[in-house]
Amino acid sequence: MQEVANGAPKPYRDAVSSAVPAEAVVPATTPPDFSICTLVTSHAQYAAMRASFLAGGFGPRCAEYLHLDNTAGNRWDAYGGIRAMLAEARGRHVILCHQDVRLIEDGACALRRIIAALDAKDPRWAIAGNAGATAAGDFVHHISDPFGENRQAGTLPARVVSLDENFLLLRRDASLTPSSELAGFHLYATDLCLHARCAGRTAWVVDFHLRHLSAGRVDAGFFAVQAAFERHWGAKFGRTEQLRTPSTRLTLGAGLFGRMLAAWRRHRRRR
Repeated sequence: MQEVANGAPKPYRDAVSSAVPAEAVVPATTPPDFSICTLVTSHAQYAAMRASFLAGGFGPRCAEYLHLDNTAGNRWDAYGGIRAMLAEARGRHVILCHQDVRLIEDGACALRRIIAALDAKDPRWAIAGNAGATAAGDFVHHISDPFGENRQAGTLPARVVSLDENFLLLRRDASLTPSSELAGFHLYATDLCLHARCAGRTAWVVDFHLRHLSAGRVDAGFFAVQAAFERHWGAKFGRTEQLRTPSTRLTLGAGLFGRMLAAWRRHRRRR
């Protein structure tokens, strides 16, 4: 593993198994279709996730796997870690996913069809996921998780203003990166959606069904990230704006009144 200029390690580019024939591996000079990027706190969880993707057709002919190792502690937060992985990713599309997602019936072939359909429907799309919220505040998703099996809401694909972090698909040529002013492990998907919006691009929920083993967590760390997120984007937009995410309602507060309103709403949410 090489070192970057600031002393932090680069993401691991997972080695291809020696059991895979050389002719079945995408050449180093050819960009793969997908770069699959993950923050890892459990080697066992990551191995199971990667095995499900390999079984779903994301093999060395079309995909590379990169991860950052947080098994000895959170050396990388999500915002900085994703920026580091995006800088190393070679794929035409980048998949950012949690280590506790597992493919079910949809795989590489299904995702290629989804991408082709989205390209035709909206050439401005920059980011997609499997769960999110629309500008009207409606939830849209297709996912299996601790809340239920094969849960579906809304008509997909659906244009959204926010996304859940469990599975994200980024179009590499859209050049999205998380805000350098933010840190932590929450709301980075919505941060990317807002960057897409600022660039005149769009975000979508698509029908790519997988299983997420976690129900998510809203704790003190979540509210600290939310407070910084609301201040940052409120100042960036210069006006107070509200939007819904899969996990909370955000008030992007601008000015004293907007920041006070955001703080009051966070206080109510915590209670």
